[in-house]
Amino acid sequence: MCIYLSRPDVTDREIEAVCSVLRSPDLSLGPKLGQFERAFADYIGTKRAVAVNSGTSGLFLCLSALGIGPGDEVITTPFTFVASATSIMMAGARPVFVDIDPVSLNIDPAKIESKITEKTKAILPVEVFGNPAGFDIICKIAGKHNLPVIEDSCEALGSALKEKKAGTFGRTSVFGFYPNKQITTGEGGMILTDDDALADICVSLRNQGRGKDAGWLAHERLGYNYRISDINCALGIVQLSRIDEIKAKRRQVAEWYREMLADDDRLIVPIEPADCDLSWFVFVVRLAEGYTMEQRDRILQQMKSRNIQVGNYFPPVHLMPFIAEKYGHKSGDFPITESASERTIALPFHNHLTKDHIATVSSTLKQFLAE
Repeated sequence: MCIYLSRPDVTDREIEAVCSVLRSPDLSLGPKLGQFERAFADYIGTKRAVAVNSGTSGLFLCLSALGIGPGDEVITTPFTFVASATSIMMAGARPVFVDIDPVSLNIDPAKIESKITEKTKAILPVEVFGNPAGFDIICKIAGKHNLPVIEDSCEALGSALKEKKAGTFGRTSVFGFYPNKQITTGEGGMILTDDDALADICVSLRNQGRGKDAGWLAHERLGYNYRISDINCALGIVQLSRIDEIKAKRRQVAEWYREMLADDDRLIVPIEPADCDLSWFVFVVRLAEGYTMEQRDRILQQMKSRNIQVGNYFPPVHLMPFIAEKYGHKSGDFPITESASERTIALPFHNHLTKDHIATVSSTLKQFLAE
């Protein structure tokens, strides 16, 4: 038996919704696209939602719609999935990294202002592992310097800070729907904003630059094929309707892990920060200080040898060879990020896990920690 790192939670309702689209003539740019966008905007609480084919595409389109390009800088975090940085690079701008808070693992608000220059055109913070801690402070800093916030909420659907939902802090926000996320469309993403003009540009850019009321072969600007099909949207509509059920299942799995691991002083176990409602994207523990990356990597391999899938979330983005070479980054540039990255272990986390599964994962981890 393999205990998977992640698995989507798909029921017969989703399957029937997808089959219904397949029986129709509208596989793309049909009614399910608008239905999904309206349902998502209603859930998050924004005026507009623009569905795209991935969270990465969504981030890139937000940057492009804001006119960010060559010669510009965008402040972001080095502790994230690589797309937060590469979307900035795709736009032709430079990602300027700021080290993280050692507790939340989000970008440290106290370190942002020192990185703002005349070239800075936006701040792109990430709700790492679904945690929006500090985002109210980040937005105040951005407002002080008249900088838009592009909120990377790809891991945070259903989370909130002080009852304000993730996805409502920035001028724009982006969610992702890869199969390991809280809800999935197979592949997909969603841009959220209250800015109609910005949303309209994103709609055009995702559809090869076509104008709002123009014909199929009328293109007003350089655009891209970042469309999402009605097949994907049908899946997303049903998934979103189940978000409370899905959140509750994920919270239960997190509580089982905390019950079994929280008292082990060899581990730093994630908690729900004050004033936060976490939707629990993943469950990532850190080995206590004093453990090395080599020890962590050994444990990862040992867990995998027992058919327990685990991961190292996240390697430092600034040290990925193509980024380090391009911008001259080196080990030691962001010590908190590097220290956390060397000791993280992402444990199996999805809605299908039982308490017995969590007991097996926890006991196996403790066994290898003792060796």
